[in-house]
Amino acid sequence: MEKRLIDCYAQILQDELVPAMGCTEPIAVAYGAAIARETLGQLPQRVQVLVSPNILKNVKSVVVPHTQGMRGIAAAAAAGIAAGQASQKLEVISQAGAEEIARVKAYLESAEITVGCSERGWLLNIQITAWVGEQRAFVEIAGAHTNVIRVERGEDILLSREYSEDIFQEDKGSELNVEDIVRFAGEVELERIAPTLDRQIALNMAVAQEGLSGKWGAGIGKILLDAYGNQVQNRAKAMAAAGSDSRMSGCELPVVINSGSGNQGLTTSLPVIVYAEELGVSHEELLRALAVANLVTIHLKEGIGKLSAYCGATSAGCGAAAGVCYLMGGRSDEIAHTVVNGVAINSGMICDGAKPSCAAKIASAVEAGLLGLQMQQHGTQFCGGEGIVTKGVENTILNICHLARDGMAATDREIIRMMTAEC
Repeated sequence: MEKRLIDCYAQILQDELVPAMGCTEPIAVAYGAAIARETLGQLPQRVQVLVSPNILKNVKSVVVPHTQGMRGIAAAAAAGIAAGQASQKLEVISQAGAEEIARVKAYLESAEITVGCSERGWLLNIQITAWVGEQRAFVEIAGAHTNVIRVERGEDILLSREYSEDIFQEDKGSELNVEDIVRFAGEVELERIAPTLDRQIALNMAVAQEGLSGKWGAGIGKILLDAYGNQVQNRAKAMAAAGSDSRMSGCELPVVINSGSGNQGLTTSLPVIVYAEELGVSHEELLRALAVANLVTIHLKEGIGKLSAYCGATSAGCGAAAGVCYLMGGRSDEIAHTVVNGVAINSGMICDGAKPSCAAKIASAVEAGLLGLQMQQHGTQFCGGEGIVTKGVENTILNICHLARDGMAATDREIIRMMTAEC
């Protein structure tokens, strides 16, 4: 494999698999708010937060960590302003102690925070304006959760970057394909990817174990184990669901995300870790399988975008199945069939915001991916011309991207209309 591609794929893993504490949409709001406060140099008296409808959808129903159970845009902004450290990015409020947590609630009660809808038309957009008297700071994020494109202090422009959704979708991830992903996993020197993937193993397993306590969300992970037993396929679903159970309900443990989503990071990685333990494979083989799983998920998501009406767990469930297939000796052909089968089964699942039911959707996505793997192992597959499946894994992935990004745009608007009248 070309060194250029190995370097590219290793960098993609490093860029995409980063830690975050809390659901990434409210945390992105908190991150922008922390930058606004630091730019202003003091706590603002008045704050205006404008967000794209997809941000609103994903912030509405999840608990923001370190807010004593609060939800929503205003709570996320208050957390970033009163307790955030912008240098920590998606762990912006991870260092908050008891004093800072108390300050968040007090600030939310005393400051004037208004929430409205961005008119940019971008799927991921956050604009925060903060004032103390006549002094003003402005921060804008677009396209990715930490992609700050503009910072202003009064009339001074401190940062300005051009942004286009079309340009953003044509970044370095566009070089991904299933065949090269598998080659990369087999050839890359492990020291280049081990720190990133070992962190994913440690953090995501910890949050999943916490979710199995049953005290978070709807307790889907614990229910799966209690109802269906301890077989490896069920454990794989249960661990992924349990991770979501905890983080959707405000658990203050970080996770390693994938494609901007903690739920996708959990769904991609935890089934592979569970199967690796069951199969007794080496740590090296686990890391190479996780490289496959994560890159397949990123590949499936890159043409869709960070936010859409298409549930990202679907892509992550297929990525997880690809990683499990690798653990079982599957390579390019077997993984390609697994991915095609998986997306054919579950591609109708919608995203109606981040919330406790995400855990159940994750279980469904992992089940679909593993069924796709079982089909491949039993010598059956869905063929080109059957529904949205077409000849070749890359062409089928392209169909999924068009379905999610273009075909479901109206679905997204209708979901948002049902969820809120604010946009």
